[in-house]
Amino acid sequence: MEGSQDSKWVRIRVFFLIFVLHSLSIYLFTRGFLLTRTELSDSFSSCSDIPDPPCTVHHRRFNGSDDSSGVGGGCWTPPVFHRIVIIVLDALRFDFVAPSAFFEEVKPWMDKLTVLQRLALEESSSAKIFKAIADPPTTSLLRLKGLTTGGLPTFIDVGNSFGAPAITEDNLIHQLVSNGKRVLMMGDDTWLQVFPHHFQESYPFPSFNVKDLHVVDDGVMEHLIPSLYKDDWDVLIAHFLGVDHAGHIFGVDSTPMIEKLEQYNNVLEKVVEALKNQSGPGQPHENTLLLVMGDHGQTLNGDHGGGTAEEVETSLFAMSFGSPPDSVPPNLDSRTCKFGPDGEKMCFSSMQQLDFAATISALLGIPSPFGSIGRVNPELYALSAKTWNIQNCDASNCKVCSNLEAWMTNYMNVLCINCWQVKRYIDLYSATSVIGFSKEDMLHLADVYGRIHSSWSNAINAMSLEEDGIPEEIHNNSVYVLQQKIDASSNFLAYIAEIARLKWTEFDLKLMGAGLCMFFVSLLVHFLFIIRVVRLCKFSCTSIWNFRWSCMVSSLLVATRASSFLSNSYILEEGKVASFLLATTGILSFRGSVNNGKLTIETLLLLLFNILLGCSMDDRFSKQAIGSAYMSAFNISISGINISHFIWTVFCETSPLLFLSMLALLLYRCTSGMSHWGGYRRFFVNGTIVSYVLIGVHWILESNSMNFPEGLQYFGRIFIPLVIYASGCGLLLMLVIAQIFVKKGVTDQAEGVVIDTVAMSSACSPIILVLSGRQGPFVALISILGVWCIIRLSNVALKDSTGVHGVDPVSVTQWSLLAACLFFYTGHRCSFDGLRFGAAFIGFDEFDLIRQGTLLFIETFGFSHIIPILSLPFLVTLPHQVSCKTDTKGRFFLKLAQVFLTYGFITAITTAFTMVCVTIQRRHLMVWGLFAPKFLFDVVGLILTDVLICLASLFYM
Repeated sequence: MEGSQDSKWVRIRVFFLIFVLHSLSIYLFTRGFLLTRTELSDSFSSCSDIPDPPCTVHHRRFNGSDDSSGVGGGCWTPPVFHRIVIIVLDALRFDFVAPSAFFEEVKPWMDKLTVLQRLALEESSSAKIFKAIADPPTTSLLRLKGLTTGGLPTFIDVGNSFGAPAITEDNLIHQLVSNGKRVLMMGDDTWLQVFPHHFQESYPFPSFNVKDLHVVDDGVMEHLIPSLYKDDWDVLIAHFLGVDHAGHIFGVDSTPMIEKLEQYNNVLEKVVEALKNQSGPGQPHENTLLLVMGDHGQTLNGDHGGGTAEEVETSLFAMSFGSPPDSVPPNLDSRTCKFGPDGEKMCFSSMQQLDFAATISALLGIPSPFGSIGRVNPELYALSAKTWNIQNCDASNCKVCSNLEAWMTNYMNVLCINCWQVKRYIDLYSATSVIGFSKEDMLHLADVYGRIHSSWSNAINAMSLEEDGIPEEIHNNSVYVLQQKIDASSNFLAYIAEIARLKWTEFDLKLMGAGLCMFFVSLLVHFLFIIRVVRLCKFSCTSIWNFRWSCMVSSLLVATRASSFLSNSYILEEGKVASFLLATTGILSFRGSVNNGKLTIETLLLLLFNILLGCSMDDRFSKQAIGSAYMSAFNISISGINISHFIWTVFCETSPLLFLSMLALLLYRCTSGMSHWGGYRRFFVNGTIVSYVLIGVHWILESNSMNFPEGLQYFGRIFIPLVIYASGCGLLLMLVIAQIFVKKGVTDQAEGVVIDTVAMSSACSPIILVLSGRQGPFVALISILGVWCIIRLSNVALKDSTGVHGVDPVSVTQWSLLAACLFFYTGHRCSFDGLRFGAAFIGFDEFDLIRQGTLLFIETFGFSHIIPILSLPFLVTLPHQVSCKTDTKGRFFLKLAQVFLTYGFITAITTAFTMVCVTIQRRHLMVWGLFAPKFLFDVVGLILTDVLICLASLFYM
């Protein structure tokens, strides 16, 4: 294994073999685990579909010339609204709309949409506030898909959130267009991507630049109010994005967020005024429904994608313009009420977003989407006075029906068709999908549906009275009978929604099992290669004993962390677990130093370092902790300091520049002592330091405390990051060229690898620092401190009597735990709401999927994967570890291979436990909100680790 090119490929081919095995096993497992539900793209509802009896009677009355609703155009159900205005406020939290009286603590962002609260209070019979519950994952595209199809998009669809493919299955927009409704859209251009040929007129605006708060909103406001005075549309959709973007960049508790909410309140006042002015008899909005709604919520730091209450709870405000209707029966009323400070009674209702498509279809008199499994919401359906029309009372009743009986009869008829539509979809889905609902579920559904069918009959025979044990006089009460029918239908639809949420995703256990088996085979191969490398190192007996002891400690640490993934609570606290285990290694080192009477400064620094990490991750980076603006500014919190104080503001502005200067000085001082740098120093060290200077200028020009000219701000915001990206890529390219063609004149292979490692790390660092924001330099400095402590402590861990050094597995484990800590310390989480989307637009205003995806990927994994793996050779190459002259070139590269193999094995072990976890928990309530995102982050991290180790082995070995 001495220096030929052939021997190099012999040394590194094992890394590529492990990479291939991991990739194949993950591919098989993912194909089995993340299968999407079968989309019935060829099945569409139409007016010609005839519902099963007894719904057929009601269907015939509402279809064609027999329509008596007075609105016209009825299909399955009588239409009760001519027009609908849908205003979508992206990421509209529930507490943005609901009065602050419903919450224990009043926050600055509450009670800003006062126009909606006032209308719900003053016109409670025709205006309501709903808490709308979304289904995770709470990404915008999935919520639009769920709202319009009435189905439950599966987790694998979250990968399409940036590509926005057209929706091919039946949906509300398709039904609107197919039934002659004219749809006008303005705002988020995602609507045009998912419904490319559906809108009669549209005004789309780019949606992915989260740094822009105004372009989309200003475009919508330009067209919204004028459109309300036109008569060339039936459904108007206006999708605002400012609140969502303000949350991503600044957080909920921020001035831009409050300004956005106040701006929306002014817009909504103008919208309501325009609609009211035209709501008189014979005017365009006499029979119009206004909906102001969110597609999902957001956490306090402005993120969404997961399944927490803040993310799934959004708002829906509905108002009917026209004569006010009566109130729904108490059994169908989900209102929660409180008395405000002035004694006024304030209420809100609750509904599932799953019910949106079915309810809007019923209100407009069009067929529900074929795949909808939602229920027509009674409170939203009752907002129109036309649903209380006495003409629609059952003809079998010879008595005059009350308004309540008339409405309940209408609603019962709507639910009858609703149940029939859902049942036929479930039957076809189970018959055509590869793995449908279980036989037991289908039998139970058929039984429940059969009993509902029989209950639709108006005649109740004496046998059923005897079996139920209910007095006959109660059955003579038509309201009671109607209520029983409505309850039975609602329970049937709720049961279908429940089993769909539990079993919607189709798991192929054979593929999952094959993937797991292959992964465990790869672990065995990985372990055998580590054993072979260790044996080739030929340690002495003392070293072997120490090595085995270190292996036991390392195995215990890795097993403890990996097994914690079997619990959802520990996954939520994964950063604290990693910090605790890293602190445990520091305590072990401290105990060993005390026993040996050699207490070192490194031991104390490692303990202090862990205290800093643990305290920082305690609360600040939880979902409820801190706004993105502060996190992007600087990540140090000091107890008792008011963050709005002038001194603290100056500190936050200047400290990143100070730490960046310290980082540049540290790089200069460390490389100045090396005698064989040559051209490396000119191209890499000086180039990196110049990039650091540009980063500082970029932050200064972006500062809110200084009013620079607009042109200069644009220069700092766009041009400088582009220069940093270009210089970083150029440094990496020159580094590869120098590695191939330039001889460094280094006789000691270890010193050559040190030079290569420093050059590689310095070339990558500017891009990662500028993407990480102002926290980047401080994170880099504390990571260097942690690395220094680990390396200094490792040089006494494995020494034999001849002075030959080995690689301590505990040191590699500490390195891995440090990388995990840095992932969470920088504000990330294993969930889609943990992605910092603002980083993807540093240097750019326009969205490009590949470009922005690459930047977001680098920012997410920069400090936790890229820098740690590329810096692994430091565990072998630093001077105090390689000073022994008996260390031959072959043994040096064996130790380098051992470091890479051990680090990759630790990562693979944790990923294996994650795969086992999601297999066990695949039917868990939090599988898509927690376990599946954790699985995706871990497998992506493992593949990235394998790729980086392969590239590092090519470069360093």
